[in-house]
Amino acid sequence: MAAEIVNPPSASGTEGAPEEPFDPAFALHRGGKMAIQATVPVRDKDDLSLAYTPGVAKVCTAIAEQPELVHEYTWKSQVVAVVTDGTAVLGLGDIGPEASLPVMEGKAILFKQFGGVDAVPIALATTDTDEIVDTVVRLAPSFGGVNLEDISAPRCFEIERKLQERLDIPVFHDDQHGTAIVTLAALRNAAKLTGRTLGDLRAVISGAGAAGVAIAKFLLEAGIGDVCVADRKGVVSSDREDLTDVKREIAGLTNKAGITGSLETALAGADVFIGVSGGTVPEAAVASMAKDAFVFAMANPNPEVHPDVAHKYAAVVATGRSDYPNQINNVLAFPGIFAGALQVRASRITEGMKIAAADAIAGVVGDALAADCVIPSPFDDRVAPAVAAAVAAAARAEGVARR
Repeated sequence: MAAEIVNPPSASGTEGAPEEPFDPAFALHRGGKMAIQATVPVRDKDDLSLAYTPGVAKVCTAIAEQPELVHEYTWKSQVVAVVTDGTAVLGLGDIGPEASLPVMEGKAILFKQFGGVDAVPIALATTDTDEIVDTVVRLAPSFGGVNLEDISAPRCFEIERKLQERLDIPVFHDDQHGTAIVTLAALRNAAKLTGRTLGDLRAVISGAGAAGVAIAKFLLEAGIGDVCVADRKGVVSSDREDLTDVKREIAGLTNKAGITGSLETALAGADVFIGVSGGTVPEAAVASMAKDAFVFAMANPNPEVHPDVAHKYAAVVATGRSDYPNQINNVLAFPGIFAGALQVRASRITEGMKIAAADAIAGVVGDALAADCVIPSPFDDRVAPAVAAAVAAAARAEGVARR
């Protein structure tokens, strides 16, 4: 469905046309949301000769002789490429690379604002998996890490895997792993609040796209009791003959209870609902969940279960929205994760580093833990430093740190 644009500004204007009402979104975005700024002065010929020729030649020669010096004498180890093909942008879908740029710029300024990490938006005019991989590999010498963003499933899984195989810098698909990390953090605290552990819980995930698949795998890695995934046709189970390769893999990893049929069937007696799909879950299905259940309905702008409904039956309710408590927001994860990974020049981001990030996010809540506070605010300035420190330590422990 195409997004409705309200009062877009005219590129050329029409003399005598009625003035359009002011729209703050367009006003904020005019000219873009970011710019490059020099970190050294160029005030006179002496500055110029150091910042550019002839002084720069000495540095280039040194790097040519000792390639590792690139990390010390350029911004490489401080900058991330934010890469998309525009095929799965927010709730807008496949809107193309140009239309994705406002989101990629937004991602880049969040990297800087919350993690102190420079980031460059790169929107690619191709949706071919191998072309995307080859392009990013060729761009990689300029960057310390790659954040894949808003690339549709199932291609996103293959793109990330191939890039990880070919590059020696962190590659992170935020739609998958960022969502999974913050979800695990909130789930750990919700379990703690209600006197349970992760292993006591059976979760149902609505959505078998990038986020749903990643959350399922990550929760299993973290030790959840059981999890099943449902798509538009019901529970992703091994008896179905319409599964993609990715869904077939998920069917083999999940659903120890052997549930088949609809999402509503799976929710009966479940401890956790995790929504990353859109749509609406009937109230009766929510009512059928176990006592002290958790409802994490993260679709935007309309959660799969409205918080007012969820609160009737659930002990903890979370959404993806900023106007309700317990917002599952990826900005809690990706700035600190990359800050920590870049700090130690990690060659990749491991499962252990992701779990360390989730634990660090959960830990920030501390004594403030309550039903309406199982996850910190995105504006809590303790989050990114805590995540960065935990990720750096985990990278060293797992042998992927290079300093």
